[in-house]
Amino acid sequence: MPESMIPAYITSLIRHFEDLRDGTHGGSANRKDKEAHFEKAVQLLAPVAHQVLAEMNTSLLLDTGQLTETGLRRTPDGGLNASWALSWPEQRAAGVQPIMLQAYFGGGFHHPHLRGTTVHDWPLNVFSNEDAAAQLSILRAIASSDLHNLVYSSDYRIVPAVTANPTARQTPYGYSRTSVCLRLRGLFWRRP
Repeated sequence: MPESMIPAYITSLIRHFEDLRDGTHGGSANRKDKEAHFEKAVQLLAPVAHQVLAEMNTSLLLDTGQLTETGLRRTPDGGLNASWALSWPEQRAAGVQPIMLQAYFGGGFHHPHLRGTTVHDWPLNVFSNEDAAAQLSILRAIASSDLHNLVYSSDYRIVPAVTANPTARQTPYGYSRTSVCLRLRGLFWRRP
């Protein structure tokens, strides 16, 4: 299969495994050069992370969210980290963490990774604008999984799109989707 036909997530995994095999990241073997690659990756990834969190804010949080970012910073273990977080009133009131997209390069790590609040460790192999754009589906999956896990650690009511007008969302049988989900949740999942 031509390289241009290989899905981005497969390319990320291949690069990741080749890095492990070769002891490099982006063709670099020393930490200083790897960190320079990471700094560029964070800059390239920022607009994609913003897009993902803006989509979630608009569609699920009904524009009640606040996007914050840390910029690149040194971690206590000597690594580097940058994060983009989306918080909103219901999440804060429930006492759960915000949705977070994080690029990190741990002090003892061979190469950098992406992660969320509850979803961890996807290879970060971004060296161009095209690579960054190809991470869109991966960042969407991380952020969506985070929200899913945050709902299960608190309650569905932290999602404004679900609670805004539950009677307006009817199933073909006349029940609101919210009440159907609650009934199914009661059948299959009980809080401890």
